[in-house]
Amino acid sequence: MSKSVLVTGGAGFIGSHLVRLFVTKYPEYKIVNLDKLTYAGNLENLKDIEDRPNYKFVKGDITDLNLLRNLFAEHKFFGVLHCAAESHVDRSITDPLAFVTTNVIGTSTLLIAAKESWAGAYDDKIFYHISTDEVYGSLGAEGFFTEETAYDPRSPYSASKASSDHMVRAFYHTYHLPIKISNCSNNYGPYHFPEKLIPLCIHNIINNKPLPIYGKGENVRDWLFVEDHVRAIDVIFHKGKVGETYNIGGHNEWTNIDLVKELCRQMDEKLGREKGASEKLITYVKDRAGHDLRYAIDATKLKNELGWLPSLQFEEGISKTIDWYLSNAEWLNDVTSGNYQNYYQQQYEKR
Repeated sequence: MSKSVLVTGGAGFIGSHLVRLFVTKYPEYKIVNLDKLTYAGNLENLKDIEDRPNYKFVKGDITDLNLLRNLFAEHKFFGVLHCAAESHVDRSITDPLAFVTTNVIGTSTLLIAAKESWAGAYDDKIFYHISTDEVYGSLGAEGFFTEETAYDPRSPYSASKASSDHMVRAFYHTYHLPIKISNCSNNYGPYHFPEKLIPLCIHNIINNKPLPIYGKGENVRDWLFVEDHVRAIDVIFHKGKVGETYNIGGHNEWTNIDLVKELCRQMDEKLGREKGASEKLITYVKDRAGHDLRYAIDATKLKNELGWLPSLQFEEGISKTIDWYLSNAEWLNDVTSGNYQNYYQQQYEKR
């Protein structure tokens, strides 16, 4: 364990998959997971690797500069994988300042800590910022987001992520901090907090609750299996060019209504229900304010430069995802009841 990597937000959905991949694949790295453990941070996501000798969890806030300085001094990080973010659009509409605090102030604080610690000795260092395709705004029926697409965020969430992207690039151009950025499409898969569309619908189908669909369900998203996403992050972290941005897409465009109908079809099969039973749960609700019509990623650069492609098409990925939720009823029950928030006290404060 001669090298240490800081992962922020490593108890979240994408972050936990990333931590697991790095802890398992790189036993020579010490992986330090810094997470504030807000509602979206769940240490139960990492039960299977929490006792590995090359893993350490630290509860803390990325806006705490003194904490970050101490962590950099103690562990001498050569790399940062910055996942920590407020990410739910609906919550950003209700409380935009929380998104500014975490996504903009938090990212800026982390950049300062890295810059101070590395003090210009950048040869083997990397600050990797994980972002979203929502910074690009909304597409019409045709076209794709590329790395050159102008930013046009439409929600407080996407505006805060755009701001954090700009700060990361500013530190590259101003201070020559060695950065990499990736902007990904919508993720899905195991351990996803059930306020997002796919895990929410899986949970509600299991419990015969309504499936809320914004507007007419015509909004289009490109869906990326989370394990494919973290594989791409791994490749970019180790082989991508410093100062560059890479778009990560799943090559899986679905309208929300078609996606939910596919979920219903597979769930009916897996639960042994009558064909079409779950579709009866679909309920159309008032559209979200500033709801972007369509996102779609052109990941050609990532394919051509680094050889990455998604491994799964959506039907197969969603089948694996449903199977995971059906096999992990305890995890789902803990998340929806709030019991998961006691895990830190149970497992860490007693140590």
